[in-house]
Amino acid sequence: MDHRHRYYVYDITLLYNGIGLTKLINANQHVRCARGVAGRAAAALCWLFGAAGSGAATYPLPPPGESLVGQLQEAQVRPGETLLDIARRYDVGLVELEDANPGVDPWLPAAGRRVVIPSQYLLPDGPQRGIVVNLPELRLYYYPPAARDQPREVMTYPLGIGSEGRAIPVAETRIVGKEIDPPWVVPESILAEHVADGDPLPKVVPPGPDNPLGRYALRLGLAGSFLIHSTNHPYSVGMRISHGCLRMYPEDVAKLFGKVAVGTAVRIIDAPYKAGWQGDVLYMEAHPPLAESRPADEVDLTPMVSVVSKVANRPLSDGAWHKALRIASSGSGIPTPLLAGPEEDVKAERETARRWMVQVGVFNNVDSARWVTGMMQRLALPVVASTAGSSHPCRVWVGPFDSRQAAADTGNRIYRRTGLQSVPVAVDDEGVACR
Repeated sequence: MDHRHRYYVYDITLLYNGIGLTKLINANQHVRCARGVAGRAAAALCWLFGAAGSGAATYPLPPPGESLVGQLQEAQVRPGETLLDIARRYDVGLVELEDANPGVDPWLPAAGRRVVIPSQYLLPDGPQRGIVVNLPELRLYYYPPAARDQPREVMTYPLGIGSEGRAIPVAETRIVGKEIDPPWVVPESILAEHVADGDPLPKVVPPGPDNPLGRYALRLGLAGSFLIHSTNHPYSVGMRISHGCLRMYPEDVAKLFGKVAVGTAVRIIDAPYKAGWQGDVLYMEAHPPLAESRPADEVDLTPMVSVVSKVANRPLSDGAWHKALRIASSGSGIPTPLLAGPEEDVKAERETARRWMVQVGVFNNVDSARWVTGMMQRLALPVVASTAGSSHPCRVWVGPFDSRQAAADTGNRIYRRTGLQSVPVAVDDEGVACR
């Protein structure tokens, strides 16, 4: 099961120690939440009736060639607070707050403890216009049209997305409609689920407090009636528990709704790894990949290598790659310096690099590395499978080559024959076999 389902199942039900939160809410509509409320379920219930947060973060776009925005913050846990309280207060999602603070109990964090607010971001790669939704990041970026004689800006908001197997598709589309107080026409699949659970729904839920679409909805031009919408269950924002639509905090979507016009471009991407520069420092940001995007019990780090190689646009030392692997494995979502002095790293790499290789894959699963190795051997290519030890992933290389261009040409041939993407890398040894 995806780690993002640690406490949550289905659309509007939270289970903790067997307690159904929906039933708990219905039985406690007039609950008063005093400071120091005891128990995780009670703490979660009280949060649902809490105050709204502070709203979206807006930043000036960084200079061309750079992509870091925002600043990390710290918050001190108040008596009786949960991480849900803090997430709403700082306009972040629960999962990203948990990822940035491993080991902190989300329901009963110690009063006085300081937690990191992950409010610094690397902007996603690609055109900076309209709306960009990065699914693994559970976050939306909006680039409003440039105002005359004003610097361009970017706004960013946390999102709730579809549960495993129900994620909105990766696509490019547009906003095709805007609705205030939309009725919810319940899909047949959801009607059947609620009947099976003994909680039948009407076929149409009118506007009001029981409508999960909330007050505002932006309709996307995708088959399947996908929306960006508000919610009557704000705890679900920043997690994977919807039936496919994109949920926002009510105060966030109210602001976005007023800014976005019909026809605005929307780009939905699956980018767990991001890299970007600020000055002469190269940063990397990693989020846990979507469960649907990877084979069971396996992490393919080849996309990370591709992203870093593209943005760095220069050879990196083995030490830099090991640091990149650590950042990818942590999945903290916090932009982390990968190269604090790129000129020095490039100089060291040039002094030691003797040959170029084509990196076809980086795998935690040795069997996968062997399978790719066999495929390269069937293409009559020289293959080296390298690992820095049992705690490091296997890297499948083809080569060596005397130049980057020769390695890139071979990578293009591999892609044409197998569909596998590869990256030219500079190395100073031939490695050892994965075992």
